[in-house]
Amino acid sequence: MENSSVATVIKHTGSHYLLSRLPEWDPFPAVIRGKIRLMGSTATNPIAVGDKVKYAPGDGNTLATIEEVLPRKNYMIRRSVNLSRQAHIIAANIDRAFLIVTIEFPEVKLAFLDRFLLTCEVYRIKVIIVINKIDLYDEYALERMEEIKHIYSGAGYEIMEVSAITGKGVELIRELCKGKNGDSVSLFSGVSGVGKSSLIRAIDPSLDPKIREISQAHLQGRHTTTFYEMYPLQSGGFIIDTPGIRGFGLVDIEPHELSTYFPEMLRVMDNCKFMPCTHTHEPDCAVKAALEEGTISFERYYSYLGMLEEETKYR
Repeated sequence: MENSSVATVIKHTGSHYLLSRLPEWDPFPAVIRGKIRLMGSTATNPIAVGDKVKYAPGDGNTLATIEEVLPRKNYMIRRSVNLSRQAHIIAANIDRAFLIVTIEFPEVKLAFLDRFLLTCEVYRIKVIIVINKIDLYDEYALERMEEIKHIYSGAGYEIMEVSAITGKGVELIRELCKGKNGDSVSLFSGVSGVGKSSLIRAIDPSLDPKIREISQAHLQGRHTTTFYEMYPLQSGGFIIDTPGIRGFGLVDIEPHELSTYFPEMLRVMDNCKFMPCTHTHEPDCAVKAALEEGTISFERYYSYLGMLEEETKYR
């Protein structure tokens, strides 16, 4: 430890942290020295899993001490949907995000999906939509899955069909997690109950994140992961597991910027007559024209209108 003063945060539990000098996996505990603030950050947590930090090594009687958070290449942040409206950084320095969804049990909520995707666009994080539990779907669910695939592939997103039970798609995710040099960092996220922990265990059976049954009372998964945590994969690469997320509020995005983070809107908006254009009431709007032509889905457009209203409301 004395040969290096830079490490990566691999777990955060309240005021205590676990660090490791990636790509080595050598976890050791650390605490924060004083108050660390990040310039311009409104988040409740100044340090997140995936952050690279400078630290002072401990000795036999003291823990290592985090002294500085190094600049991030990117990060994922969400705002609480409750009245506090507090922002929380989910993870930092991510190579890709896997957003796990299910067509049923629990039913995918497109408003949540679109907010997650937009946040990835804002912070330049490659995102892959993973439709899990495909072994369970009946004819109706399979039809709905094709509809969702049509919407999001048309918007430009990569979509994978997987089953943690049968193993379909698991090997491809494992290879993506490995990356070119075996030191890639992937974020796994989704609402509770989508089988995220089961999928992680299928990717690497040596890992065993807590798994619980879905509550039949409201068909929402119970929260199983308590803390954000990074794991090493035996096949190479690292994954960050997140607690099940119930809501995904946007952070620090101006209303006039929202449409620029919808790839399918961005492709056509230069043809709008008025700039800036909110794509709501203006005449000769290229986005509304694409909507009528079917090259932009009504589902995505309605999500955009919901975000636009929400961002205006809280200003």
